[in-house]
Amino acid sequence: MTTSLTAPHPWAVFAPNRQLGNLTLFIALAALPVMVAHSLDARLFQGDNVWLKPLKFHLALAVYTGTLTLFAMLLPAGTFTSRRWRIYIGVVIACILAELAWIGSAAALGTASHFNATGIWATLYGLMGVAAVLLTSLSLVMGLAFWKHRADPFLLSVALGLILTFLLTVPIAGTMSSGTGHLIGTPLTGARFPLMGWSTEVGDLRLPHFLATHAMHLVPLAGLAGSRPVVWATAGGFTALTLWCFARALMGLPPF
Repeated sequence: MTTSLTAPHPWAVFAPNRQLGNLTLFIALAALPVMVAHSLDARLFQGDNVWLKPLKFHLALAVYTGTLTLFAMLLPAGTFTSRRWRIYIGVVIACILAELAWIGSAAALGTASHFNATGIWATLYGLMGVAAVLLTSLSLVMGLAFWKHRADPFLLSVALGLILTFLLTVPIAGTMSSGTGHLIGTPLTGARFPLMGWSTEVGDLRLPHFLATHAMHLVPLAGLAGSRPVVWATAGGFTALTLWCFARALMGLPPF
């Protein structure tokens, strides 16, 4: 006797989403000339190589779309095949390509892409803010698709991680972009966290922003326990941690 499943098993992998897969591959390959430019161009901007920022964005976006590609493989084939989805993903892809072109162009010209209120760059900064919200909304759209299968603890964890990525990232990124920089306060010594470079003296909005964007990676780890209470507790704890760091940064204080 056979039964039909209404939701896929967590480890039942279906065909990858071609649009997301191709986008991830393009972002990764497009990073290669940026890496070459980074090695050949010695110009500095605010103490860093001018090509470091676009290189970081290529990496971050490749991880973002690559993760979504892998998650999409856990949903039934045909989940993302409607005409409305094709139009939406086309808009998202255009936003991602526009972001990369904008940041790369600023690097080539040796100027700032973010917090730049001069000339055409001020207009582009506003437009790219809209593009950033649209590309981040992809995590929400996919999270809602997983929410339909939330009876399974692992798929619930993926749903919550994706939804929180959008809900936490947008207000934090919006707050950061509306100011004149990512620091709140004036550091005296320039002391920073190792590797990540977050300030240990004053409020730094980059830390809560980093946490928010990685909810899609950290919360799903709780799903491996196979327990819905563990998933909910992890999602709640992660949200509290992110908001705590955000509140501390707004007060001009380091996180710890």
